[in-house]
Amino acid sequence: MDEIPLLHDIVVIFGLSIGVLLLMYRFHMPAIVGFLCTGVLCGPHALGLIRDEGDVQVLANIGIILLLFSVGMEFSFKKIAEYWSYFLIGGSLQVGLTVLGGMLVGFITGADLGEALFLGFLLSLSSTAIVLRLLSEKMENDTPYGRVIIGMMIFQDIIAIPMMLAVPLLGGVAKTFTMETFWVFIKGLGILGLVLLSADKIVPFLLWRIARTRSRELFLLAVFTICSSVAWLTSNMGLSLSLGAFLAGLIISESDYRNEALGDILPFQDIFTSFFFVSIGMLLNLNFFLEHPFTILAMTLGVIFLKAFCAGVSCLFLKMPLRTVILTALAMSQIGEFAFVIAKEGEAIRLGSEYHYQLFLVVALLSMAITPALMAAAPYLADQVLRLPLPAWLKSGLNPPEKKQHAFKEHTLIVGYGVSGQMLARSSKASNIPYVILEMNADTVRKEKKKGELIYFGDASHDSVLHHANIKEAKVVAILINDSEAVFRILETARKLNPKIHIIARTRYLADMERLLEKGADQVVADDLGASVEVFTRVLHAYEVGSEALEKVINDMKADFHGFDLKAALSKAPRHETSVS
Repeated sequence: MDEIPLLHDIVVIFGLSIGVLLLMYRFHMPAIVGFLCTGVLCGPHALGLIRDEGDVQVLANIGIILLLFSVGMEFSFKKIAEYWSYFLIGGSLQVGLTVLGGMLVGFITGADLGEALFLGFLLSLSSTAIVLRLLSEKMENDTPYGRVIIGMMIFQDIIAIPMMLAVPLLGGVAKTFTMETFWVFIKGLGILGLVLLSADKIVPFLLWRIARTRSRELFLLAVFTICSSVAWLTSNMGLSLSLGAFLAGLIISESDYRNEALGDILPFQDIFTSFFFVSIGMLLNLNFFLEHPFTILAMTLGVIFLKAFCAGVSCLFLKMPLRTVILTALAMSQIGEFAFVIAKEGEAIRLGSEYHYQLFLVVALLSMAITPALMAAAPYLADQVLRLPLPAWLKSGLNPPEKKQHAFKEHTLIVGYGVSGQMLARSSKASNIPYVILEMNADTVRKEKKKGELIYFGDASHDSVLHHANIKEAKVVAILINDSEAVFRILETARKLNPKIHIIARTRYLADMERLLEKGADQVVADDLGASVEVFTRVLHAYEVGSEALEKVINDMKADFHGFDLKAALSKAPRHETSVS
């Protein structure tokens, strides 16, 4: 039987990636750097382990489609409104200044206008994947500098789309404005109109009908179909696959099913995006680095300084404190993953020489690799700079202290809106306790939203769904669903995202109580145990049985439950709580 070449390449890439990523993890390096290094090792310029680079490229293209699809789903007009000054003013300034700086460098090195602008595009984009992951790990997304970074990076992710569309024009593929170019713009406007119509009317209704089936496979298939069909449509109309994938994500972003779709897509995105970064690494020539080490190091330091300077100036224009300026500047000083996408577009039309392309790859890789160290050192560096005799207005900025803005915090996260969930929500409302509801029944979500409940559709075992419910600032999670295995998955995810949160889990069976407590639940309520305790307690109270006799009954029941510590379980569970099977 003939060997499947693609299967060989997948085994090589994933097998080598595991070893490289373990090494990266040991030195606290981002996974993207590990995939780039994997590509370098298995590429034709090193070990030459990949037999057919074309097959890897196909998988890489799927990765780009899913990456842009996810970016589109995370983009929302609400988020732009929340960060509008950071997005519109800070983002446009940061990108504009960096593009101008890149163009200046290009002109100095003898590049023409198209090549200089192309260089500016490449340098203006920072790594959303690396920086936001580092911010999340340190729980600094909602700090002043975290909000500035998020606002600027939203702008970068959006502006990357027109940059990709402009690359063929820079390369001379379409230097003049022809009728064909005019029709491309008309088609683009038509597709945008279709996107707005779909986002408002068609897709929410379609996903609601599918979500009602509660079939995860059907929902995932529908999401993939929307993504691939819009990408295929834009490609056939003369636009790029990347633009179609972004627009498809934008369609879903405005629906109630965004978080569930994002949670379903992310594992596939991670897998296929890894092929993209591996394919980029395969293009890197190790001999090039050995032949030009000083040039590469000098260019890397120059890029970091240029990007940090432009981001810092943008923050100063926003009147941010000097500490925020320094933290933001160093966090955004690397070249981002979208720059690789744009570089691929430019390399395909021979925009720039092979020397410049190799130089870009090495510098981008090094700038990404050094980012965790720069962000770790940034607070210390900021403290040292603040000790200098600088003007007070520069140190403190001109803005009043910002307050954290969250729709909900210190809240209870109610997972499941059955009878128990409804009772908890009603009692929380009566006690003025803030709460957020996660529910998988699309009809329930639709009906309760009309009543004004803060309820979202989504599987709480997905990180993205819990992040959307702001689990990091929640006080309690109450898991009130009937699916025993799902309870365990949600428990593990919630504990991972917020180790300090108080978790109350409901289970149908007494046998699951001990496992749930071992997995990290603070309190567990079992339906059969709760019901039996409630029944015999009320019966004994009806007969006016004293507390000592009641204690004896509990001890006798301990033996009947095969050694299960019923008294300890009762101390974990609220007394006299009624559970409904």
